[in-house]
Amino acid sequence: MKGATGEQLAAVEAWFGENFSRRGELGASLSIWHGGREVLSLAGGYTDRARTQPWTAQTPVLVWSATKGPAAASLLHALERQGEGPGLPVRELWPEFARNGKEAVSVGEVLSHRAGVAALEEAASITDREAVLRALEAQRPNWPLGEGHGYHPRTFGYLLDELVRRLEGVSLADYWRRWFGVPLGLDFWIGVPEEVLPRVAPVYAARISRESPEPAPEDARFSAAMASPGSLTARAFASPRGAFGVAGMNTPEMRRGEFPGFGGIGTARALARFYAMLAGGGALEGLRCLRSIAPLTRTLSSGEDRVLLRETAFGAGMMLDPVRHGRKVRRLFGPSLTAFGQPGAGGSHAFADPENGIAFAYCMNQMEPGVFPGEKALGLVRALYG
Repeated sequence: MKGATGEQLAAVEAWFGENFSRRGELGASLSIWHGGREVLSLAGGYTDRARTQPWTAQTPVLVWSATKGPAAASLLHALERQGEGPGLPVRELWPEFARNGKEAVSVGEVLSHRAGVAALEEAASITDREAVLRALEAQRPNWPLGEGHGYHPRTFGYLLDELVRRLEGVSLADYWRRWFGVPLGLDFWIGVPEEVLPRVAPVYAARISRESPEPAPEDARFSAAMASPGSLTARAFASPRGAFGVAGMNTPEMRRGEFPGFGGIGTARALARFYAMLAGGGALEGLRCLRSIAPLTRTLSSGEDRVLLRETAFGAGMMLDPVRHGRKVRRLFGPSLTAFGQPGAGGSHAFADPENGIAFAYCMNQMEPGVFPGEKALGLVRALYG
């Protein structure tokens, strides 16, 4: 077993404190589970820049794309209930999607970012679900299908939501609460209830200063593509269209909205407890939520990502660390080859390590540049594993 010793947890706590004193953190919480129980819970800082409202372990916050993990588990659960798996052709659930070159796309290819609909040609607002669905149905693949993968930053959630609706007749947000959120007692929502709205911490856009570290080459390449309106990267992060800035996501309307790809709001403890269930093979405290986590750990996509412009890997809905010649290219999720999870833009991060029985979640409100976790979160992961 690796990680979560007393010495390592002390190192994690030290790094967490330094995030506030040295790395510009505003408010944050961290939850680590080992062997099905929480072994460390930390919270500090403030929910607001005026530093008037203390951040606690009960503070929910937007986690951006870290929402994709719960969304993927929801779809896999719905497939299990119907006796199906990721190999199911999308056309059997959603015939209208299977045209314009997408006839052979499987649910697994949707989950592993191989469906080729990361960027939409037809204009559709992020708040107009029906318009987004029609645009997805009409879209021709962004690249020849079968020739690689590309992260679907926004469209991913709409795809999974529609598949859950076709399987179960309810939205993915409702399905999540019915089968995961309520049974596991999770303060995590995809569409926040009215009574929870006053507790939600705002998120703040990243700040760039002269003291900021130089971006890595792959980050610079991604940033250049984002600044080029015609690139697949820029188009993917703008599909569907609409007000999607950080300030816009702080409005009650957007917090109440059901956006399974980028709109989840909750606490670090809730996310970590969810991943503790996955680290336990799909069960926690006698409650079985998934019959098998094998689809999450099995690599379906690997190589150069056409949207993120770096090497990435995905299972059925979860991000994996890419492996080359038996060694990890990066360690977002610790040293285990079977660990998986999903970061969120600006620094939120969550994962499961079934090999070592570990679950991890870090949530914060002062965003950092980039779509991958920075040193605030990655330093915690390194400390956790020594």
